[in-house]
Formats: sequence, C-alpha cells, structure tokens
Amino acid sequence: MTLRRADRGAPAEGCPEAIVAGWEAVTAALRSGVGARMYDQWLKPLRLGSYCDSTGTLELLAGSDFTANFIASQFGDRIRLAVRAAQIGVEEIRVVRAPHRAGAVNTVERIAAGATGGERSAPAEPTPQPRRPAPDGLALRHSFADFVVGESNRLACSAAQAMGARSAPLFNPLYIHGGTGQGKTHLLHAIAAAYAGHFPAHQIIYMSAEKFMMEFVTAMRANDSMAFKARLRAAKLLLVDDIQFIAGKGSTQEEFLHTINELAESGARIVISADRAPQHLDAVDPRILSRLAGGLVADIQPADLDLRRAILEAKRASLPDAAIPDAVLDYLARSIRSNLRELEGAFNKLIAYAQLTGRPVDMDFAQAMLADAVRANARRITVDDIQKACAAHYRIDPAEMRSKRRARAVARPRQVAMYLAKKMTPRSLPEIGRIFGGRDHSTVIHAVRTIEELRQSNAEIDADIRKLQRQLEM
Repeated sequence: MTLRRADRGAPAEGCPEAIVAGWEAVTAALRSGVGARMYDQWLKPLRLGSYCDSTGTLELLAGSDFTANFIASQFGDRIRLAVRAAQIGVEEIRVVRAPHRAGAVNTVERIAAGATGGERSAPAEPTPQPRRPAPDGLALRHSFADFVVGESNRLACSAAQAMGARSAPLFNPLYIHGGTGQGKTHLLHAIAAAYAGHFPAHQIIYMSAEKFMMEFVTAMRANDSMAFKARLRAAKLLLVDDIQFIAGKGSTQEEFLHTINELAESGARIVISADRAPQHLDAVDPRILSRLAGGLVADIQPADLDLRRAILEAKRASLPDAAIPDAVLDYLARSIRSNLRELEGAFNKLIAYAQLTGRPVDMDFAQAMLADAVRANARRITVDDIQKACAAHYRIDPAEMRSKRRARAVARPRQVAMYLAKKMTPRSLPEIGRIFGGRDHSTVIHAVRTIEELRQSNAEIDADIRKLQRQLEM
C-alpha cells in the first residue's frame, strides 16, 4: 500500500491530477449542500492530505482533533457522497488533524477560490521536512499521552504501553476486549505510535479483521496469496482490530492462525482487539482461541462516572478559550453513559453549537442541545436495583432489605440503600419506607441523616457510597 502526499502549494505532485482537478466540483457540491455559512465555517479550511491508491482513501486535513472529529461526525456522509458523485477515483475519505507546517497553503481553499475567479498569492513553499511514514493503515494521531486512564481501563493501558515499549514484553500476543466506544482502537493506535518511535525502520501493520479477510480473499482470487503472506509475515508489529468478524470464515481463520503462529515464533509482537473475551467468540477455531488466550487478556470495562468526568476535563483543558462550567461537565458525565465515543461526540456537539450560535455554554444551553442524546442514554434506576446492589456489596440476602431485623450487619446496609434511594430515585420518603418493609417515612429520614453524617467522618462508608453510585450509574 502506498500513501502519496498531496502538495499543498503548486498543483498536484504525488496526488492524482484527477482528484486535484475534480475537487472544484466536490467543494461546489458541498457548499450548495450544507450552505455557505456552514461550509465557510467548517469545510472551507480543509486541506487535501494523503491518498492511498490501493483502497482509494483520501485524507482531508483539519486544524485540530476537535475539528476533525466534528467534521467526520457531522459532514462525513455528505463529503463521501460528493466525492463519489464527482467520480475522481476516491472511494473513502478520512478526516484527520493536519501536522503543523508553517506557511502551508490550503489546497481546498485555493481550488475553491479559483472556481470563483478570486486571486491569491501563494506563499513561498517551505523547505520540506523529513517525515517518518505512518505505519500501514494508521495516522499516528492517537497516543498514550491523550488516553485518560481510570480503574476500568488501567490494566489494558498498562499492557498496551508494555507492548509498545522498546524492551520486549513478557507476554505475546496482547488481547484487548471491551464494548463499543471504550477505547480499544485508541490503544492500538497508541501502541503503533510508541513502537514506531522506538523502531522507525520496523514494519508495522494495522488492519481490521474485515480488511484482513478482504485482502486475503482478493489475493486468493488473483492467485497472489504468496505476496499477501509475505507482507504480513514481514511485520514486526501486527495489530488486528475487531477480530470477532472472522467468526465462521474457515479459510480466513486458517490463514490468520498461520500468520500469528509464524509471527509469534519470529518474535514479532501481536495485538488483537475484540468486543468480547476469547472464550465468548463464537464460531472461531479453537486453535486461534488457545493462541490468543496464551498471551495476556486485558478487558476494558464500561467507564465509570469518575473516568467519564476525567475525560471531559481533559477535553476542556485542550480548549483553553472555551468557558465550560463544572456543572455542565457533571451533567454530561452523568447523562451520557453508553460509551466514551458518544460522550466525546456530545461534548463536541455542545462546543460546536455554542461557537455557531455565539451562546455561552451553561446548563440551560447544554440541556436544550443534548436533550435527544440524554434521552437515548437514560436509564431509570429503581429502588429494587439499589436494594440488590447494596445486598450484593455487603453480602447479605436481598430479603433483609425488607426484614424487621435490626442487627448492625443488616441495619447499616439497609440505611445505605435508603440513602441511595432518596438520592438516586424520584420516590417520595413514604414510598421508600413502604418498599423497605412498610417502614415509616421518619425511619427513612433518620437513615439519610445517619449516612450523610457517616460520610463526613467514616472514609470506608464514603468509599462504599461512591462505589455503589458508580455501579448503579453505569
């Protein structure tokens, strides 16, 4: 696979002429489709980036990660339709942050200006700087430095750092599993970036399991499987994302098994990600499962409230000019629980709308702009949920929550459950009392006051409450 960088100044060295020449039609279609204001605000500053001739993928360069993520989420489908309609040889687009280059010319803006007859004097072309090529399939825009660590992902992050370090890890392969949008792909990119920094001459290959399958099938049909095998077996670091997609694909699984066996025997590092643990992968060759389980298996649990809050803090810190109150971050962290990708998307949407409308980011604005996302993430916590969680935490029978027993081993967990029921549900005090075995509302008031006082003086009780709240809010 070859990546060819478009020249930002004079037309078209390296990037196909058809793309540069046809980009005028793409920009015109986008301007018409999204409107002049939105186009000028977001799409006009884009620059042409690298072009992959084997996949037909064109990179579009934005000024920051925030801008790249917002454009990809809000305008990605429109841009894909426009480039395909223009028939310029582009099958896919990827919006990424541009590497900093002083004096660089905005290629997209230059072409758009030419279409309207405007004249621009291009600045002198800067002296080209040597640039280490990105590993196959990676843009190296994710690193460990911007990965926020919490209890739910600490093991996976530590294992990933070991896999990307100069010294050989004590395990191989590394298998990372977790739900959608929890940071698996970020860690794979970070491993590649760290490893490439230590070993710039080593071959690094990153691909999804789906791409592995497609390239293997294409090579078989073209009677060129030896070239495919040779390319993969030359890798010093192989990263395969979403391995669950090879389930049921017999010949692909056979080739994948041979590939990871030979790489492991040669000392190459192997990193695999999936949405579930190896033993839960259906229709996957047991030999593959054995090889994967023979390394280190690290899971990423759903982010708890503290981690979600820390991620939002990091994003706010990256935007020093944006005034975002703590209360808004708390609202986002508590409301968007499904996955971290949605959480970051909600944050980006909030900032973008604030910039477009000129309104300050306050609670009223956040609640209005994110109402749909919050409704989609809403999970109603019930008193029954709280009783079960407290009973499990304190290792008592759930029936004790409604019993008349007053032994301390039962009474304290019951008081904690009443406190949480008051704080986390809309139930009234009499309703809570009835659910806890027909108790009077004054008993609930006493329980709430007792736990509030204990949280101030007893660190263990306070830790229990925090843990239970995080568990219930997931």
